Amino acid sequence: MYGSDLLKQQYLKPMTTGERIGCFATTEPTASTDLSIGALKTMATKKGDKYVVSGQKRFITNARVANFVTALVNTDGKLSMLVIDLDSKGCRVGEPDKKIGNAGQLTSDIYFDNVEVPVENLIWEEGRGLHIALGTLTYGRVGIGASGVGMAQSAFDESVEYMKNREAFGKKIGQFQYWRFKIAERAIQIENARNLYCKAALRMDQGVEFPEPEAAAAKYYGTECAADMARDGVQIFGGYGFMRLLEHDQSAYKVEEIYRDSKITEIYEGTNEIQKLIIARQVFGKEG
Repeated sequence: MYGSDLLKQQYLKPMTTGERIGCFATTEPTASTDLSIGALKTMATKKGDKYVVSGQKRFITNARVANFVTALVNTDGKLSMLVIDLDSKGCRVGEPDKKIGNAGQLTSDIYFDNVEVPVENLIWEEGRGLHIALGTLTYGRVGIGASGVGMAQSAFDESVEYMKNREAFGKKIGQFQYWRFKIAERAIQIENARNLYCKAALRMDQGVEFPEPEAAAAKYYGTECAADMARDGVQIFGGYGFMRLLEHDQSAYKVEEIYRDSKITEIYEGTNEIQKLIIARQVFGKEG
């Protein structure tokens, strides 16, 4: 949406064919939810036909396998977005982080030490970086809302199947009123979460750049739904739900994996507290 024809040819086109892999970097050790000028420490100083970049990015998805990064930087007191080749002199990518869940998503730090970047690699213009970043994050929030629904549905299905077969006190677990009512509530919650992300996605398809409050609501409600259902799933499975692997027969239970994976969805791409703030601003106005 914002890149020049040169950037589209050099970076976007080879991405679509799988020849190159990109990553997206806003977060820093001291800047994540707060992406203000005062918090962002990665500096890009313009020197002739180049920017000289120094700083550090954190929790960057795919950094270990990427060829380039679109990075939010501070250009003389303005937030801007640069495309930086990760094989540039002075650029280094750290080893993957070891997380409690979401193991399929590699995250690493990226270090910039006087990295020279052509001025042509500026996306759009100086001072528009936050606008670009927020557009990317909004798009991502819709997807995360959908992934929350997927995790919730999976934990729901696993739990229902288990309750149909597991017995306690001479009855199937699914026959106890407490769990029947709880599962009914979760079924409604999952359906509502699914409708929210679909509505947000439809508005994006219609060309709305920032579909709020739908995107924020989809992200907040979908991921809360996932964490709620996963927590219930672990409880339903009891001790088995707490096992990553049962040594006796090498069996594993999917709800514990969903439980670990679901937590990060309430944090990344804008914490759920920030999503509530966005929704509240839609209700009361930014100054309300």
